[in-house]
Amino acid sequence: MNEITQFDDRMRSLKTVGHISYLLHTVVAIGAVLPGIQASVALLIVAFLIDVIKKDDAVGSWQESHFRWRIRSVLWAGGLYIVTAPLWLILLLPGP
Repeated sequence: MNEITQFDDRMRSLKTVGHISYLLHTVVAIGAVLPGIQASVALLIVAFLIDVIKKDDAVGSWQESHFRWRIRSVLWAGGLYIVTAPLWLILLLPGP
C-alpha cells in the first residue's frame, strides 16, 4: 500500500510541476503576441529549468512526453531567435 501512495504522490507532484510550467509558457506566449505586454525571457528560462530538472522523475509516466515537448519547444524557439537575430540587426541598423 505504501508504494501506491508514493506513486500517487509522485504523479500529483509531477502534475503540479507541469501545470506551473505550462502556466509560465502561456504567460510568455501571450506576452509575445499582445502588443504592449512584454513577458520576460526569464520566465521562459525558469520554465525550461523546471522541466529539465524534473524530467527524470517523469520517465515511464504519461507526463514524460509533456516534459519532452516543453523542453523541445524552448530549444526550437531559442534556435529560431538565434537564426532571426541578424535580420533584426539589418532592420534596425541604418544602411549606407
